[in-house]
Amino acid sequence: MLIAGFPAGAWGTNCYVVAPAAGEECVIIDPGHQAAQGVEDALAKHRLKPVAVVLTHGHIDHVASVVPVCGAHDVPAWIHPADRYMMSDPERALGRSIGMPLMGELTVGEPDDVRELTDGAALKLAGLDFSVAHAPGHTKGSVTFRMPETTEIPSVFFSGDLLFAGSIGRTDLPGGDMDEMLASLARVCLPLDDSTVVLPGHELQTTIGQERATNPYLRQVAAPGPGADPTSALRRGM
Repeated sequence: MLIAGFPAGAWGTNCYVVAPAAGEECVIIDPGHQAAQGVEDALAKHRLKPVAVVLTHGHIDHVASVVPVCGAHDVPAWIHPADRYMMSDPERALGRSIGMPLMGELTVGEPDDVRELTDGAALKLAGLDFSVAHAPGHTKGSVTFRMPETTEIPSVFFSGDLLFAGSIGRTDLPGGDMDEMLASLARVCLPLDDSTVVLPGHELQTTIGQERATNPYLRQVAAPGPGADPTSALRRGM
């Protein structure tokens, strides 16, 4: 399997291009702010043909390049319905203006073909299998994508802004909720095998085993009690 990932734009959001191998069809995950050129570079380098864009949530740092990427390749974008409005109204999604200079660089709106994700959905795209888990907390429509383990590679988990190395996504923007975040961590992340590779929306990759052992939020939901206090950890993401 081929996974080409790169941080893009003002928020350093990780965009991933995923394919069975070079020279085949691929899926693009979270083409955010200023990600379009990086996507094109990855496609050219690995001789890939996109068949879909899939989105972990609707914040502008994850969706800002959806319209140009989908338009250039005539492919659909998949997003949870609770976050769909954010593509056309990013400022309402953030509860504030994100700034006129930055807004001037964005193509706000939906691509021509938008399809909605549901919890538990099984997507088969570009010859790859993705299981979808609804994981609210960062936003109401946050989702994760998991690819199954094979004889060659461990399971891969695209966590969006649910789980980071040592931290989690912020919950103080519209639609964020700490109780929902903790519930999503417990329901979506804890059942995964320790060997599962976590490819998050920001910062470096990790594993479920590493986060189970060291992430204060995951430790809290794994063994809640009066001594659990994850508040010192830095929450990231837009």
